[in-house]
Amino acid sequence: MDSERFISGNYQQEDSSVELSLRPHALRDYVGQKAIKDSLDIYIQAALSRRDALDHILLYGPPGLGKTTLACIIAAEMGQNIRITSGPAIERPGDLASILSNLNAGDVLFIDEIHRLSRQVEEVLYPAMEDYAIDIMIGKGPTARSIRVDLPKFTLVGATTRAGQLSAPLRDRFGMLFRLEMYSPEELSRIVERSAGILGVDADRDGLLEIARRSRGTPRIANRMLKRVRDYAQVRAGGHISREIAREALSLLDVDELGLDKVDRNLLTCMMDKFAGGPVGLDTLSATTGEDTVTIEDVYEPYLMQLGFLMRTPRGRMCTPAAWAHMKKTMPASAEAQIRMEI
Repeated sequence: MDSERFISGNYQQEDSSVELSLRPHALRDYVGQKAIKDSLDIYIQAALSRRDALDHILLYGPPGLGKTTLACIIAAEMGQNIRITSGPAIERPGDLASILSNLNAGDVLFIDEIHRLSRQVEEVLYPAMEDYAIDIMIGKGPTARSIRVDLPKFTLVGATTRAGQLSAPLRDRFGMLFRLEMYSPEELSRIVERSAGILGVDADRDGLLEIARRSRGTPRIANRMLKRVRDYAQVRAGGHISREIAREALSLLDVDELGLDKVDRNLLTCMMDKFAGGPVGLDTLSATTGEDTVTIEDVYEPYLMQLGFLMRTPRGRMCTPAAWAHMKKTMPASAEAQIRMEI
């Protein structure tokens, strides 16, 4: 499963020990996502000058890019409290009604994995977002009646990794939608440098940049790698992280220079050795590798496609020349011909 992989962007138990201490608490300290930061800075200043609450905000993008951190920063910049929950945790409409009725004016409500809200809960959320009120049913049967309860003006910040699964009525009620992009190695290097300073890790810039390059554009993975490289350096190099020590530590974890792990390489090797690089159908690939089709399509393929190592074609998946070069394998003439046909 992706949650068990070291290079997964999903939250893992080991992240809990230091992730909270590493999170920035002000917009100026938040590295990357410049366009989002610039927009939020303007909207926050405008809302503060009017002494009004921000419009509802939807943050979407791959896991580990800082959606929760950004929500906490928004609340801090507004000088308000934040209430954090998640879609799966709100099982019944009454649960959401209880959370909403306990908010104060201007508070920020952060709902992670908002695409996993049930339809019944969403129905309660619509009037809360639009009219700042909720309708509560009292009684049952013919004697049941509805009472509207006014809510203080609040800001809902929703986060999702699957914006396409969000219902249109819910998505339309957000005034601001921001997509978080993957980070560059230079931005990740700045994040890791800040984290190393907080954790008291002795590292040089080349060592930190090596960690950043292998972090798949994700701050959560970068910080996780920093902790593991710190452990290796503490035992093998007197606690100092250099480029060579970072390479040795991450090679020990089976993470190569592009951030691919053993599972990624096995997938590419299977396609190259057994199917001459493709095209190969998803079901066939699943049966050959022992991974289910959903895991391959949603977990393994996206990063390989970002690197330009994999193509999805009508006839199946294909390895690109870049993938053959990275795996240090000779691309057969038949694979070259297949690529030309698809292009």
